Amino acid sequence: MRVLAVVAMSSTGLSPFGLAGAFAQSKASPIGAAQSTSAQAAAPTFDQVAKRAADARAASRFDDAIEDYRQAVRLKPGWIEGRFALGTLLYDQDKYPEALDEFRRVVQAQPKNGLVLALKGLCELKVKNHERALNDLLAARELGIASPEVATVASFNAAALLNRYERYESAFEILKDFALKDKDSQGVIEVFGLSVLRLPYLPSEAPPDKREMVLMAGRAAFHQARGRNTPLARQFFEELVSRYPTAPNVHYAFGVCLWVEDPQAAVEEFRRELRSSPNHHHAMLQIAFEQLKLGQYAEALALSQRAVELAPNLFAARNALGRALLELGEVDRAVEELEMGARLAPDSPETFFSLARAYAKKGRAEDAARARATFLKLGAARRTARSGPESVGGIPPEAEPPPPEKN
Repeated sequence: MRVLAVVAMSSTGLSPFGLAGAFAQSKASPIGAAQSTSAQAAAPTFDQVAKRAADARAASRFDDAIEDYRQAVRLKPGWIEGRFALGTLLYDQDKYPEALDEFRRVVQAQPKNGLVLALKGLCELKVKNHERALNDLLAARELGIASPEVATVASFNAAALLNRYERYESAFEILKDFALKDKDSQGVIEVFGLSVLRLPYLPSEAPPDKREMVLMAGRAAFHQARGRNTPLARQFFEELVSRYPTAPNVHYAFGVCLWVEDPQAAVEEFRRELRSSPNHHHAMLQIAFEQLKLGQYAEALALSQRAVELAPNLFAARNALGRALLELGEVDRAVEELEMGARLAPDSPETFFSLARAYAKKGRAEDAARARATFLKLGAARRTARSGPESVGGIPPEAEPPPPEKN
């Protein structure tokens, strides 16, 4: 499948077959006026080589096209359309390091072009520059990717890389788009499974002995993400926990699926997870957030303190601990924990909601107003709509922190 070749032929502003405009802008010969007529006849001009490259590509003579594009960009190094075309040809011929060199040059010329950045990211992935690949693919998604084909490939690989770097909730959010569009390829199902089982692997790196479990979990998570077949998702998860009752994160994944419809059953799954994995801090936090909802503040305090000990840099742990302390009247400690949470996750509306409440309790009106404004700006609805573990205990979108209390 030559996805990149198709892109190169159709992408606005970068089409190697839309050469008429390039020719019109390149009337001057790159050979130099001082050369003799015979020398010019012996050495083809840039326009001639560029047309030859396009003709070779149109005829599917890809090796010839590569050599011609290489010659053309040597004659005119700033020909971005040609470098883009050369990069796509090299990629489709599995010559990833060379393709990467070309896409890097194009990105330098067009740093805000999401399509080119996505192609560079895919090349980085092929040469195992995983961190660069992830950064490129996420940035490309933010900018927008003009080609639907490349956008799909980029999103899939971004989700796979997020799993590898243990950013499972973010991976799940990207994968939800595949589920909502009913794109249930085996690759998508596998990445879903790795996400909900919290396994830090690319699909190609996953242990073979876990493959069946990953696919089963992925199928359950796919239906969970669709949001229209909760009973079917539950059925798949029940089968999963029945076959793998002691496998790490199996009960936790089922609990997350159950949370909205049946929080009591979800909590029981989180407790089962803790019985087999006593240091599972995410399960602790899920239970703690539910205890906070039920007013069981002392119980929530114990679990959230333990979670902070296990994961001191997890903002959700600081959030839960800060909220428990605030409800128990330990306002100074609550402010300290919530401020730490805000530093760890400056995009978390939940933390700023609670921080505004804590500042209000302290009578720090200006600080409370700033935290409240940040909370409103971030938009609680965005985070509370998430399906990942850290969404549990979120703030209702209509909620607002109270004004500061008067002394």
